[in-house]
Amino acid sequence: MTITRKSFLNVAAAAALAVGFGSVPAFAEEVTLRLHQFLPGQANVPKLVLDVWADNVEKDSGGRIKVARYPSMQLGGKPPELMDQVTDGVADVVWTVVGYTPGRFPSTEVFELPFITSDARAASRAYWEMFEKHMKDTEFKDVHILGTWVHGPGMLHTKDPVTSPADLRGMKIRGGSRQVNMLLTKLGATPVGMPVPAIPEGLSKGVLDGTTIPWEVTTALKVPELVENHTEFTGAALYNLTFVLAMNKGRYEGLPDDLKAVIDQNSGLEFSVFAGGTQADADGPAREFAAAKGNNIITITEEQTQEWRALAQPIYDAWVEDMKSKGIDGQALIDEATALMAKYAE
Repeated sequence: MTITRKSFLNVAAAAALAVGFGSVPAFAEEVTLRLHQFLPGQANVPKLVLDVWADNVEKDSGGRIKVARYPSMQLGGKPPELMDQVTDGVADVVWTVVGYTPGRFPSTEVFELPFITSDARAASRAYWEMFEKHMKDTEFKDVHILGTWVHGPGMLHTKDPVTSPADLRGMKIRGGSRQVNMLLTKLGATPVGMPVPAIPEGLSKGVLDGTTIPWEVTTALKVPELVENHTEFTGAALYNLTFVLAMNKGRYEGLPDDLKAVIDQNSGLEFSVFAGGTQADADGPAREFAAAKGNNIITITEEQTQEWRALAQPIYDAWVEDMKSKGIDGQALIDEATALMAKYAE
């Protein structure tokens, strides 16, 4: 009995060593990342971009990374607080509109100037390149940025038709960033700053006469049911907004090297172009939905755009001066962004 017991203990000890040294993957670290953002889970960006990113990260990590998804600000707070949440570790990853924190990331505003962007893929590629060159180690030094992109052409959705700037006079229009609100003021409207999720209530209660958003998000917000007029522009967009997918820096740096590599391979330039392009591609079906409802879609021609451009030009001058006060060469950023977008649009 003694020999049998001893033999059993030796076998058990050997098995334990085998588990400890030969089966490391069974004990490999597993990580859950909390992804927080402001739109409903069924909206285009969560469904077509963020879920794709999260699913790929989970798959490429062999299930060692789990992405817990929290839409509609389910972790608490308001959309303008998302950058603070990811910096402070309230969330591990956030997707947000950069303009929700006015003046905090000033260089990104170059892509929000009126009539500067025309192609979301080209602009998103230029945005990532300029982020790495000018913003990564300065304005965004406290977070780990996974992607930078813009949406499709920004436009107007209003209760009354808008065919010229004069039609905007006296209208209360929601703007999504500092630059958009400046543009609305120049065009004669009264800008109302509010995050995207508040738009339906603002329209239904008469707080707003209209809003600035791209086509793609109109269906999720039921905008074609709340207004009947949509004003789009031929060529360059009336405006654009910049987005980031940002990760808590300490959370990223604390990952094992192989899991960092999984995050890296699903981030950066190609992801940014995918995100911007996917968001822009969703404009078409949303536009078709509004047209099928019989809504009035007004298209401003290139020739008609000149009046709008002339009114918007002072925004460029004011922005360059504002950047100068921050020690940033705004005109150089404009020139670089314009050249890169032209190059990548070819």
